[in-house]
Amino acid sequence: MQSQEAAPRPAPVPDVDVEQAEAALVEHYPRLVRLAYLVLPPSLGRNRRVLTAHALTQRALPRASTPAPVLPAQSTGRAGEAGYALVRLQVLRTALEAGLPLRRAAWPKRSQLPPLLPQVWGLRLFPRSGGADELALDQRLSALSGPARAAYVLRGLERLPEPAVREVLAAAGAEDPDAALREAAVLPLQEGLLRSAEFDPCSLNARPTDLMRRRQHLKAALVTAAAAAVCGALLALPGGGWGPDGAAAPPYAQNPAGQAALDPGRLVRAAPAAWRTSARTDFSVWPARGKLTGDRALLRRALAVWARPGGTVQVSATPGTPSGAPPGPPQLLYAGTVDRARVVLFYDGLRIARYAEPEDGTSGAALDFARVDGASGAAASAVVLDRSDSNVRYLTAPWVRTAAVRDLLAPESGPVSLKLSAQGVTAPMASPALHTGACRSWHALELTAAGSVTSGGAAPEHALVTDLGELSPARLTARDPSASAEGSGAETGERVREAWAPFACSLAAERGQGVRSVNAWRFAQQPLPDGAGTSDWTCTRADTWRGGGSRVLAQFHTPGGRYGAVAAKAEDSPACGPRDPHVLAGVLWKSGAGTWYLLAAGGQDTASVRASGQVDGSAGGPLLALPAKRGAQAVLEGTLTDGGRITGLR
Repeated sequence: MQSQEAAPRPAPVPDVDVEQAEAALVEHYPRLVRLAYLVLPPSLGRNRRVLTAHALTQRALPRASTPAPVLPAQSTGRAGEAGYALVRLQVLRTALEAGLPLRRAAWPKRSQLPPLLPQVWGLRLFPRSGGADELALDQRLSALSGPARAAYVLRGLERLPEPAVREVLAAAGAEDPDAALREAAVLPLQEGLLRSAEFDPCSLNARPTDLMRRRQHLKAALVTAAAAAVCGALLALPGGGWGPDGAAAPPYAQNPAGQAALDPGRLVRAAPAAWRTSARTDFSVWPARGKLTGDRALLRRALAVWARPGGTVQVSATPGTPSGAPPGPPQLLYAGTVDRARVVLFYDGLRIARYAEPEDGTSGAALDFARVDGASGAAASAVVLDRSDSNVRYLTAPWVRTAAVRDLLAPESGPVSLKLSAQGVTAPMASPALHTGACRSWHALELTAAGSVTSGGAAPEHALVTDLGELSPARLTARDPSASAEGSGAETGERVREAWAPFACSLAAERGQGVRSVNAWRFAQQPLPDGAGTSDWTCTRADTWRGGGSRVLAQFHTPGGRYGAVAAKAEDSPACGPRDPHVLAGVLWKSGAGTWYLLAAGGQDTASVRASGQVDGSAGGPLLALPAKRGAQAVLEGTLTDGGRITGLR
């Protein structure tokens, strides 16, 4: 008989000891946490996703030596790192488990429960905000299943080929890796965005939780402890029993006013035609609109979250806006489905409150507040209903008849009509609040009001508003601040658009500041030296809903230039406003001949201007032009026609 050679035995799979796995976890910790964060379901909310990603990564360390998985570690730079492959597989497995729905017939897995550690008390942690591209990618990833997100991340972040991704998904417990790959392939691969700060759970922003709610919870805990102590003492007394409550109010849950604020049946609803006969044109005459105004369960949830938002609710408020519970039954403005979300808008006389939840559940709910006290006419013409995919939708006032989009950087272009539904909801339009990168356009919303409203003078016929990241869009105006009250004076839509054309990009500095309105006032025109034409001096003033925090910019625009340049600025200054309609500003300017000049200008009521310091000279009237050296510093002073003094804007 011929002897047969023995079949070669497979090479033994090496074990990964705890020290090797720990070294891999510590070395690659930021990458592993980022992978977990991207695979976890976005419905958890950014704060809980951050903490869960860190918890899952830290729990990926094995308790004893473990056979190394026969899986690729990394396409470049980490091939053969068995320790990294092991901990990555464990992180991926638990992140996929965390996205599985809880079942009544089975015990929840540890990864499906909120992490015990790490915990951060009193703070909300979330990655740094990225741009519109990162936001769009995050929204598209949220629409994928957990295994598809994992496939996308393994391809983009780990740079694994499809066969390797298929093996890793199968080892991590994915039921159908091929289906996950097909689902992920629909989304274009964007490796650079996956490595951006938007998805980095190790580089975090910290913000406080709801301070008022924390204080209320602390007081409630102290009261409960005291009540328990008193209860025990009373029960220990002969005969037992409760003493009188005295002047103490009952708990909030039993307070009639508090209960009424949470009752959907007590919501205030304006009559559909109330705005036609009312002397007011504010949010109090907005009727309740939307297809879900009769959904009592949705309204109850929205009111309950407003009163006591949970830890997973994303709460935001414009500066100076309280985020506490409603003082009584608020007014319902809207309840409906918008872009795969259920949205409810309330008004309590001081604030607009917006509640939003996913269409397929309540996880990932958001609650936003914005002050609107004193809003009337154009200031109460629109509210942001939804933002998604770099677009924004508005709910318009019942007196708005048409809506159009205007590009402020192209005033000569005509308006683009924006569809308005029967409920007053606009079609989506590009939002400058979500745009990042170079400023090549700035879209504003132009609203036309009904004649029955404009005839009373309570609201202008045309209103131009823009999204600055708040619930209430900022109104754009162009008027002399010495004019009378809002709504008066010659302010046509064409004049406003022309005034804002060179300066629209400067509005980016006002995002998220709670801005109510921004006025552009051309206070001077100055002939330039060396025959370079005539420049425009414009003062833009942003006023906030809270009164303080105003920002004033003096901007200088040369002929032929597309954009204006900021010459001077001031914070919390009354300049350029109704209280102080004066301004004086200067700038160093280089002519085409190569000569430097100090140019200064004041309003028409400026009798003289003087410069001192490294440039010295004066001129009668509101304009000054003096030869200067590059980088020269000067102090500006002016005299008004009434004898008053004015200094240069700083």
